Amino acid sequence: MAKTESSRTIPVAPSPADLAPAEPPESLDKVRDILFGGQMRAVEGRLQALEERLLHEQAQMRADFAKQLAGVEAEARRELQSLAEQAAADRAKRAEELKALGADLKDGLRNLEKRHLKLEEMGGAADAELRDSILEQSRAVSAQLERLSQRVSADLNREVAGLRHDKADVSALVGIFSDMAGRLGNSIGNGTAAPRDSARS
Repeated sequence: MAKTESSRTIPVAPSPADLAPAEPPESLDKVRDILFGGQMRAVEGRLQALEERLLHEQAQMRADFAKQLAGVEAEARRELQSLAEQAAADRAKRAEELKALGADLKDGLRNLEKRHLKLEEMGGAADAELRDSILEQSRAVSAQLERLSQRVSADLNREVAGLRHDKADVSALVGIFSDMAGRLGNSIGNGTAAPRDSARS
């Protein structure tokens, strides 16, 4: 209203800027607001509600994803911890089994060494016993051979003595037979032949 009063009191010549196309009057905005304002506000409200809904759902999805990710991470941590504990238990068990196996191997080696020493001792004792037995048997055989030699020598001595005695007896018999033959010859030469001759004539 002050503007209209000043225009009435002070006439101003139109400038080149006033000759340019004028901006749309505020009434057009009002008309537009009257015609489309409700719809625009409704659309803007809907867009704002949709945007808020999308933001809310996005935040909800992020929260759900974060929860699921946290759950997956927690489950993965639990699985990894369980696997690590199981691996540690397996390693400890294998270490114990290896220690037990090493102890068994050491015991087995000690037992083998003991058996080896025992076998060597038994072998030495058996060798000594065998040598003693062989020596004893050789001594017994030597003694038996000595006794057999003495017996054979005694038997030979007896046989030789017997043969000498028999030889003496044969010599005596030869002498006796020779003496008897001589006597018979003398008796035949002295007179025993005449009767035989007369018997013959």
